[in-house]
Amino acid sequence: MFAVSILFLLPFIWMLATSFKVEKGVFVYPVEWIPKQWNAIANYREVWAGDYPFWKYYLNSVKVGVTTTIISAFISALAAYGFSKIRFKGSNYVFLVVLATYMVPSQAILIPQFILYRQIGLFDSHLGLILLGSFSVLGTFMLRQFFMGIHQEFIESAKMDGANHLRIFWNIGLPLVKPAVATYAILRFIWTWNDYQGPLIFLRSDRLFTIPLAMQKFTSLSGEFYSLIMAAAVSAILPLLIVFVIGQRSVIEGIALGGVKG
Repeated sequence: MFAVSILFLLPFIWMLATSFKVEKGVFVYPVEWIPKQWNAIANYREVWAGDYPFWKYYLNSVKVGVTTTIISAFISALAAYGFSKIRFKGSNYVFLVVLATYMVPSQAILIPQFILYRQIGLFDSHLGLILLGSFSVLGTFMLRQFFMGIHQEFIESAKMDGANHLRIFWNIGLPLVKPAVATYAILRFIWTWNDYQGPLIFLRSDRLFTIPLAMQKFTSLSGEFYSLIMAAAVSAILPLLIVFVIGQRSVIEGIALGGVKG
């Protein structure tokens, strides 16, 4: 297991080691995992506070990623509860229609989305980017499976005590599927952080760029300096590793919960 973990982290370790090197040491063979000449401070200073400072784009990505994750997790959980615990005539057919929209490629609706955003004034704004990722069919489907595992007796008992569906969802349903919601939230944050297509199409102002666009522009400006590119890549990946390490317990609990429900 330890060997597998090392192999999984090997590319990141190589990137990290390269980001610490002077430029002439990047292509030394055999590979120097521990650099003989260190240039880490200068490399990371150039990335974070140079001509193209990364801290601005970090703030943009954090703003978009965190806001999108919170809204998407809440809406997906609310929709999942409704489709699993609120029965009405044709509810299953409505859910199938919603699920069918997942088969439509996102690229197929880019032009209508672009035209709509231009008309309503959401083009070239973080709000428009947040709204793009706030509604997830996959999140609704995923969380619905967990809500279906909650015994109906809990819902009926709460109704007898006078609780409405919103209170049942908040006080009973959500706490019981919290590991699953946390798992989806982690996945949603990673997807949003790595999203390149959305910002590329719907953002034009440099000051609004997120990390993927910043990485592309930084690479084009510093393409001959591989140590700087690796420092930028490590900076872009590090938050994802931190989020996963912090949230891995919730991911494991969510997987275990899914296994028990199955």
